[in-house]
Order: sequence, then structure tokens, then C-alpha cells
Amino acid sequence: MIIRAVGQFGRPHGTAGRVAGWVMAHRGSNRQRNLWVVSLLDVQPADRVLEIGFGPGLAIAELARHVTDGHIYGIDHSEVMVRQASKHNATAIRARRVELLHTSVDRLPRFDEPLDAIVAVNSIGFWPNPPDQLTQLRGLLRPGGRIALASQPRCPGATADTTARASQELHDLLTQAGFIQPRTETLHLSPPVACALATNPGDGQP
Repeated sequence: MIIRAVGQFGRPHGTAGRVAGWVMAHRGSNRQRNLWVVSLLDVQPADRVLEIGFGPGLAIAELARHVTDGHIYGIDHSEVMVRQASKHNATAIRARRVELLHTSVDRLPRFDEPLDAIVAVNSIGFWPNPPDQLTQLRGLLRPGGRIALASQPRCPGATADTTARASQELHDLLTQAGFIQPRTETLHLSPPVACALATNPGDGQP
């Protein structure tokens, strides 16, 4: 099963939440994990991208380096994380290339056009109903749009086997939600990071 983190790393709030956000922003493995996932998604300059559960905004910043003519949306259920990520990405927000919202995956905002890509790094464990939410997210993607779901288990005693099980679960969730061409990649940290990627069927595809 997908590992659920607890406490301030699940929904940072208050002073302790600000500390948790600082830790997430400065932990080297977190930065490496987020940059790696963005590289796998292969975003293009004009893409419209949504990140779910952006935390302190590491992946948002990396996306903004690549998406120069498109738009990046982010949602997070923690007000503390929205504030921290907004500070870290202030320039891109002022340029109206990035928009960060305080909401949850079960209360998705409306988008005026289909998205090209969706990414979630270590956040699916906090979703109320991942199968339902993935089906809803697929409806936001254009035909041929991509999704990347990453998980680095943080439970005590997590091993490569823990990551392998999470990887298989992410793969299965994507196929059950109707995505096609699923594949999984692994980043060899301790414990390893699994990333499952898939595509929204194009017009005329099942």
C-alpha cells in the first residue's frame, strides 16, 4: 500500500509546519527527487502543468525553469506550504507564469484549457480516494497528456522492497484510471524513489 506520512509532513501548519517546510526545502534528497521527477516528465516551454501537493515549491521552481511560455498551476492543502512556495517562486508568480492555490485534490479548481502534464511527488498518500481522483485528473488532461506520480517511502525501516511495492501500486492505479503506456523509473536514493508515468489516451484510443 502507498505509505502515508504523518504529522507536520502530511499537512504542515503553525510554527512546527514552517519548520517542516524548511526541512523539506533544504533536504538534499528532496531537491534531488523533485528535479529528477520533473526531468522524467519532459515538459516543453509552452506546456500547461499542474502539480498536486507542491510543498515548499521545489518542483514548481524547476518546472518554471522549463515552462517559459506556458503556465504552471499548483495546489496544496496546507496554507503554510502555499505561503512558503509563493515566496520561493515569487518572480514567476509576478510574471503570471505560476499560480499556486490553497485547495485539495478532491476540490480541484476549474481550468480554462486542458492540461499538458500533471505531477505529484510524495503526495498521493494524502489523497482521500486516489482511484477517483486519478480519473478526475485524467479528465483535465489533453489527449496525449502525461502524468507522473512519485513516491519515496518515509516509513521506519523502508527498503527497496517497500519502494517496489509502492511502484507497482502506482502503476496499477494509473492503468485502472484509464491511462495508457505506463512505465516506472527508480532513483537510487535511500530508500529508492519510484516514479510511475503514463499517458492520457488520444482521440480514438481506448
